[in-house]
Amino acid sequence: MNENAQELWLQSAQNLQQSMTESLSKAFASFQNMDLGDASSKLLSPAVQAPKIQFSTEKLQALQQQFLAEAAELWANSAQGKLQLNDRRFADAAWTANPTAAFNAATYLLNARTLTQMAEAVETDAKTRARIRFAVEQIAAASAPSNFMALNADAQKKAIDTQGQSIAKGIQNLLHDLQQGHVSMTDESLFEVGKNVATTEGAVVFENDYFQLIEYKPLTDKVYEKPFLLFPPSINKFYILDLQPDNSLIRYAVAQGHRTFVVSWCNPDVSMAKASWDDYIENAVIKAIRVTQDITGAKTINTLGFCVGGTMMGSALAVLAARGEKPVASATFLTSMLDFADTGVLDVFIDEAFVKYREQEMGKGGLMKGKDLAMTFSFLRPNDLVWNYVVGNYLKGETPPPFDLLYWNSDSTNLPGPFYAWYLRNTYLENKLIKPGQATVCGEKIDLNQVNLPMYIYGSREDHIVPIGGSYASTQVFPGKKRFVMGASGHIAGVINPPAAKKRSHWTREDGQFPKTPDAWIAGAKEAPGSWWTDWSDWLKGHAGKLVVAPKTYGKGTKYKAIEPAPGRYVKAKAKA
Repeated sequence: MNENAQELWLQSAQNLQQSMTESLSKAFASFQNMDLGDASSKLLSPAVQAPKIQFSTEKLQALQQQFLAEAAELWANSAQGKLQLNDRRFADAAWTANPTAAFNAATYLLNARTLTQMAEAVETDAKTRARIRFAVEQIAAASAPSNFMALNADAQKKAIDTQGQSIAKGIQNLLHDLQQGHVSMTDESLFEVGKNVATTEGAVVFENDYFQLIEYKPLTDKVYEKPFLLFPPSINKFYILDLQPDNSLIRYAVAQGHRTFVVSWCNPDVSMAKASWDDYIENAVIKAIRVTQDITGAKTINTLGFCVGGTMMGSALAVLAARGEKPVASATFLTSMLDFADTGVLDVFIDEAFVKYREQEMGKGGLMKGKDLAMTFSFLRPNDLVWNYVVGNYLKGETPPPFDLLYWNSDSTNLPGPFYAWYLRNTYLENKLIKPGQATVCGEKIDLNQVNLPMYIYGSREDHIVPIGGSYASTQVFPGKKRFVMGASGHIAGVINPPAAKKRSHWTREDGQFPKTPDAWIAGAKEAPGSWWTDWSDWLKGHAGKLVVAPKTYGKGTKYKAIEPAPGRYVKAKAKA
């Protein structure tokens, strides 16, 4: 490094503390604007106000020295044409072939990495540090040179190679996405619910304002006497469990001989704007259990809840237990939380001020728009679920490839405001469900300790929505016989992992021990290749009773006759506000 260059880098290092501190303050201020409801500043608690950024002298000096060393190395490698861009955003050869673009990318990566380290070094409480870290991640992701046509060497090369056609297509893609109200993650024109997703054969046999109940046509001559009822998350549409025949958990259950029913939630509009958590538990979850019993004549049934569907199912089971009823023989919880002590990155949004704002805004009526919820979840992984598509769709003019899971992900649903506000306060903020007698649901002071039945509890190791600690915590809540299984991958890919795909792994533990932490459980667990579905299927058969002749018709008599073919019209309703 020559003297002029060294002097430049030394000057940069001397200004590092001031510039990074200012950046952190700005990033934290921007976090307030991301507060999901645009709460006014007077509603923000002291914990959410932009803090005074402070560092220990030792940590700051170490970061300065590291920055200076890495900057010197970057300069030297740039001069020699040896810059290494170890980031998939800059993986295309166009970046390294253009010295200026390569230098910009390398400098960005150094600055982003240093800013992240600065966020970790802030001397403050854990929650404030997590908020700063989240805000810094958003700022860093948004400011990447790959996101700008003037700096993206790959997009520029494509524009030249296509004689400007990629730019024209990118503008078309942008206009299309502005019209539809969300960034396209897949070619949505290639999918249609009921045609090439949600195609397992069945019929709607009951409906009310909250849900349709679908019964599926048996694929075996005999079925287990205890029917199987699934509760998908009400925050999404049910066909995540029935995407394609090869990856449908619903079809898999039917093929295993289970007489299978699923709840298809209503996509709320203004007519549902005052629906509460109690309304959903009584008129949907408990009602679906009773209807399934009535149709099949079964004294008890087996149930499954996925994500929020599991939280709702657990609440309903506690209500039924308080009433002295036990209609469920076994319950499966997939990436579900009943204990909200470990909520992962979502915790950065939750405090008294935020929850109070939502209560004031929609606690007595209103809708939480599905597109807003979907965007929030996407920004939990901004590079993968936001900027990746901005670059591909708009800068490069590409059409994203067909992907059933991402089509489902874009098919958003609303939530009734009172339902949503109750959920925020009683779970994420106050964690009342696990405190006996603290939460009142459907007029009952619930106690999950009274829900004593066999349970299969599944968690995904890399889940960013329901952390593995959140899934595992249910083993400490329920008193009955339990089996916990951990799968690889994330919230959706870990669950939707059919055996035939021969992908990923799962972990089990056969000693029946459930130590307090997931790490302690993992230490005694054994890894097995492939899907957890087969392990779950073997477990469920043990609670399904004897085999009986499969029904030839849907529903039961004239009371529960087939209303329309599956998947029904509720799932096809687009989110409106």
